[in-house]
Amino acid sequence: MGLPGLRAAAEALRSACGAWTPRLGRLLGLPPMAGKAEAPAPAAGALPEPVGKAGSRWRGGARVWEDAEQPAKKLKSSGEDGEQPRKLPKRKIVLLMAYSGKGYHGMQRNVGSSQFKTIEDDLVSALVRAGCIPENHGEDMRKMSFQRCARTDKGVSAAGQVVSLKVWLIDDILEKINSHLPSHIRILGLKRVTGGFNSKNRCDARTYVYMLPTFAFAHKDRDPQDETYRLSADRLRQVNRLLARYQGTHNFHNFTSQKGPREPSAQRYVLDMVCGEPFERDGMEFAVIKVKGQSFMTHQIRKMVGLVVAIAKGYAPEDALERCWGEAKVDVPKAPGLGLVLERVHFETYNRRFGGDGLHEPLDWEREEAEAQAFKEQHIYPTIVSTERHERSMAQWLSTLPTHDFSATASAAAGPGAKVASPQEGSEEDGDGD
Repeated sequence: MGLPGLRAAAEALRSACGAWTPRLGRLLGLPPMAGKAEAPAPAAGALPEPVGKAGSRWRGGARVWEDAEQPAKKLKSSGEDGEQPRKLPKRKIVLLMAYSGKGYHGMQRNVGSSQFKTIEDDLVSALVRAGCIPENHGEDMRKMSFQRCARTDKGVSAAGQVVSLKVWLIDDILEKINSHLPSHIRILGLKRVTGGFNSKNRCDARTYVYMLPTFAFAHKDRDPQDETYRLSADRLRQVNRLLARYQGTHNFHNFTSQKGPREPSAQRYVLDMVCGEPFERDGMEFAVIKVKGQSFMTHQIRKMVGLVVAIAKGYAPEDALERCWGEAKVDVPKAPGLGLVLERVHFETYNRRFGGDGLHEPLDWEREEAEAQAFKEQHIYPTIVSTERHERSMAQWLSTLPTHDFSATASAAAGPGAKVASPQEGSEEDGDGD
């Protein structure tokens, strides 16, 4: 065709569709298109513009590819001020708790069960609302490594419960948690502990007190609701003589429904158990029994108190206590839960190892002692007194003692067909509360 023919064909092509490159025009000796600026030549080593991309359009005499509207990148959620929230460190701590257990089905939370409200239900709610833990940690408490020193039973109170968990150490943490708790549940103290600390396993001993009206020790021939009864010195000595029989290591399988007589975990060590001097509250005389032990099984303390009351009143012989250490299942009455209070938990071994290392505080709670005592005087003791006066829980329980046959086994007392654990039977769960 020759060069003139090629130039003519190229000129026609450019006029028809604009499909042109400046380089081809220069090779053919054609001038640039009128009113159109040539795109600058790419720098040496630069990659050519991509072609064939959807959403492209023309710009000038050179093909420039642009995406039709690109979706905006999704940003992570941030605070109202547009800044990412400050990430707080999680730390293992312990909380010293006090609470009145009336109206609650114990300490331990039952996730998914709203029918039976527990102390931990209110605690977890307060932790979430205060911003100490994320909400999903409340649904699965293992995520915050939560552990309690003792599983207190229905109606049981505490002035020195300790729980361990991992939280965000926010500012004014105690004030914020307490602001979301009812007045009958208080966090009295907080301390940092080692990362692997477990409040249940690290606890060396637990001290409980049981507050009861002294007419519980009156002989069975007296009116079981005689509020004018006053405990004599002789009767107090008798009660303390019986309570002292619990000291030492014994097989306490008869003081819980969860253990068989040959289970090693039924062996428990009681350091001390004593009844203090009586005192008056609202015209009624009360006394407080204090017991300290390494750990206690479910209902153990209430049954220990129940059997001593039954012996003191004359319903059970004294040898019933000795028979309880044997393998036979003895019918032991369970005193009401109202008067039971977790007084203090002890961490002597932990304190010896970590309390003086310069990094951790000893878990002795001496500074919180006055506040714990004030809580008992304001919320726990008045509740016990008023409930006993209006609901007469102790008096009603005392009226059931004649139905027990303390010389028979539990199977005989329960009637034919009752299932009683064999020597090998029993729960594997080791409860540390009452």
